[in-house]
Amino acid sequence: MYATPDKFAAANKAGIEALLTIANTTFASVERLAALNLNTARAALEDGVSTAKTVLGVKDVQDLMGLQASLAHPAIEKVVAYSRGVYEIASQTQEELGKVAEAQYAEFHKQVGTLLDQAAKNAPAGSDVAVAAVKSALAAANSAYDNVTKAAKQVAEIAEANVAAATSATVKAVSGNAVAPKAKKAS
Repeated sequence: MYATPDKFAAANKAGIEALLTIANTTFASVERLAALNLNTARAALEDGVSTAKTVLGVKDVQDLMGLQASLAHPAIEKVVAYSRGVYEIASQTQEELGKVAEAQYAEFHKQVGTLLDQAAKNAPAGSDVAVAAVKSALAAANSAYDNVTKAAKQVAEIAEANVAAATSATVKAVSGNAVAPKAKKAS
């Protein structure tokens, strides 16, 4: 029933490995986000310079209106692409951290079950009811955890579908609005 130093060492090693996995996942995500931000800032600077040069070349109000319409669509597409990138990084990070948490929970559940089995073997006569009650409570908690995990995954899938639909709708709306001014200009 008593834990041995080997069990403590194994538990500590598993805990440290889980923390390292979490730290590495977090650092990799921050690195990806920083790269996305840097690339976005670089592209924005280049676009700003290009736009400034184009605006300096505008000769009348009609050209300025056409330029404004032609610049709006690519800008919105870039904002949507950036948002998609951030969302993708966040989703992948959450998924990876969720896997670590699930593995830790499974290991904890296994250890508690083993501990209860050992306690039941060494328990005094008549304590079977108490051990069975604890096992039943543990099974109920595990079932609740599984249900919450499934619900959270469904919510994440729905949110991902909604983000994709909103992104698509935004791009379509901007595309439709960007085409309208060009059609008026040609008239």
